[in-house]
Amino acid sequence: MKSFLDDNFLLQNKTAERLYHDYAESQPVIDFHCHLPVKDIAEDRRFGDLQEIWLAGDHYKWRAMRTNGVDERYCTGEASPWEKFEKWAGTVPYTLRNPLYHWTHLELKRYFGITDLLNPDTAKKIWDSANRKLQQRDYSCRNLLKKMNVEVVCTTDDPADSLEDHEKLQTDFPEVKVYPAFRPDKAMAVEDPESYNAYLNKLAEAADTEISGYQDLLEALRKRHDFFNDHGCHLSDHGIDTFYAEEYTEEEADKIFRKVRTGEKVSFSEAGKLKTALLTAFAEMDYERGWVQQYHYGAMRNNNTLMYKQLGPDTGFDSIDDLPVARTMSRFLDRLASREKLTRTILYNLNPADNELVTTMAGNFQDGSVPGKIQFGAAWWFLDQKEGIEKQLNTLSSLGLLSRFVGMLTDSRSFMSYPRHEYFRRILCNLVGDDVEKGLLPDDYSLLGPLVQNICYNNAKEYFNF
Repeated sequence: MKSFLDDNFLLQNKTAERLYHDYAESQPVIDFHCHLPVKDIAEDRRFGDLQEIWLAGDHYKWRAMRTNGVDERYCTGEASPWEKFEKWAGTVPYTLRNPLYHWTHLELKRYFGITDLLNPDTAKKIWDSANRKLQQRDYSCRNLLKKMNVEVVCTTDDPADSLEDHEKLQTDFPEVKVYPAFRPDKAMAVEDPESYNAYLNKLAEAADTEISGYQDLLEALRKRHDFFNDHGCHLSDHGIDTFYAEEYTEEEADKIFRKVRTGEKVSFSEAGKLKTALLTAFAEMDYERGWVQQYHYGAMRNNNTLMYKQLGPDTGFDSIDDLPVARTMSRFLDRLASREKLTRTILYNLNPADNELVTTMAGNFQDGSVPGKIQFGAAWWFLDQKEGIEKQLNTLSSLGLLSRFVGMLTDSRSFMSYPRHEYFRRILCNLVGDDVEKGLLPDDYSLLGPLVQNICYNNAKEYFNF
């Protein structure tokens, strides 16, 4: 019987063990989509305790704690750091077969060398041991990135952001490349005129221009797009409910935008037209700059109105949506391809029912110019666990080219999430190794070794031009 979390964790056969230890394990990490606070890296933040670095802001853990009957006071409330950690330690034994159980113990082991299982009996010992190490210089944000062999980090940044922290890092922290990623979601959030106009005023100030009409908005966004490019940006990212592909004219977009700018609410149809115009404009900007564009779609956010009013967004009250997407995704990509303005694109679905849909859609728009130009992105959010990762890899293998896949990302706000790359690599090696052991793939490491290394590192490095 295998031991939990030993050197061959998740590796169920000898081929998988060799693939992981000889080819995958040592590859540097390229984290091309995350939500790490760049200010923390720029200031080389040190964390006061394990709750601060590990629990604060982690809605995965909060959801589990709530489900386990833990009061909100210990999740996002006023309880002390120790009290919050103690409640988390009491929840961990109930997370068996949830990925949180794996992640929790991988993170304790990789960052702190702690091999004890976290539970109420071990909580104080683990708390004290980890907190002592957090006081050491080796546990500052920058050193944590180096400890995890991170080579590239792409943060998520609004067009109005100053990027001053990125400027600092370009000179202060050459060991890890930290790039901004252009995330213009707020520029498309037209449903709430009050908050949208407040955002536009902020954008106008950043772009040093007036924004009255739709063309003014595009000019401001182009300025910021250029500004990001000058600061090393290689990619954009979009969090959308579904794809937007309405028929529209520039005149219609301007009329709708001016309506919003005066504070008037627009109809669902009008919002769709304006969002289509903007999403298309962003894609064309990305094409002109040679960027990669990423689309994360399919989340139904802020379902619990009471808790949203109390805590705001990104606090653990989101779920998988099931909006129709195939036809709008097709029209959107086809519009760009027809104009010869479709850049390298990564599509991330949150609903696993869309796996085959996305993979076959990607195949429609490969044009031979770039290997894997249109990517079926890594298993995301609710799907980035063992079963979800395996399903994504199997679907891509069956309907696309696994060998051209750009691999894993953290999509995390936590500096302790980097073992998720290890988790992915072990699952990948086990999947390939299992096929070899069953005689479904040749026992040829001149084929298998590069396959694994490319998915773990080389493909991303080449695809994003890092």
